Amino acid sequence: MSKIALITGASRGIGAATAELAAAEGYDVAVNYAQDGDAAEQVMERCKAHGRRAIALQADIADPVAVEAMFSDCDGSLGAPDLLVNNAGIIGQASRLVDLTPDALQRMMAVNLFGTIYCSQAAARRMSTAQGGRGGAIVNISSIAAVLGSPGEYVHYAASKGAIETLTIGLGKELGPEGIRVNCIRAGTADTEIHSRSGNPGRPEMVARVAPLGRVASPRDIAAAALWLASPDAGYVTASILPVAGGL
Repeated sequence: MSKIALITGASRGIGAATAELAAAEGYDVAVNYAQDGDAAEQVMERCKAHGRRAIALQADIADPVAVEAMFSDCDGSLGAPDLLVNNAGIIGQASRLVDLTPDALQRMMAVNLFGTIYCSQAAARRMSTAQGGRGGAIVNISSIAAVLGSPGEYVHYAASKGAIETLTIGLGKELGPEGIRVNCIRAGTADTEIHSRSGNPGRPEMVARVAPLGRVASPRDIAAAALWLASPDAGYVTASILPVAGGL
């Protein structure tokens, strides 16, 4: 029976790398995207090039109705997912916390935290052995910001990622008896477009200068960790946070 992965925010960056690596490792892949359908289609085709089935699914994960529709579409086209990677997230514009607008804060939490919860709920209902599922794995993507705090830039983002780490610990313990492992990657700054889109294109270069390994993460660095956490090799790992941050 084919393994099925649903990757949120998979049209570019870490999500795209994770989708492609999942296909290379034998998963059929659902590529979620919020807006860039063309980019998602390209990722889908690269997944298919590995001989796997792949679909692109548009959904704003901040909308619980859209999330349930996305999972229903995955059910109908590929089947219920064995792996959910909660990668979709936003950084937003850099801002001191005192200058942060309510709208920016609400959108940040709606996507980064609530969206992760909505997707985890939908996946757990399908994976749970207590509800007839075959078990599975959920991998959440956090950030080194959760422990560094990102003062003067992204305290609100750091707070959203800290909440995801707490969610991982609690949900891993809650779902373990139902055959679902839940883990989290505490990712370091990665070389993706998200920094230029948020108005901070020089951030990767700045971080690379102070990182013990002398570089930022590649998207594949994070993708490889996600697929390891989903694999049988990590079969006794749950409710855990794995730093993949180059020593930061």
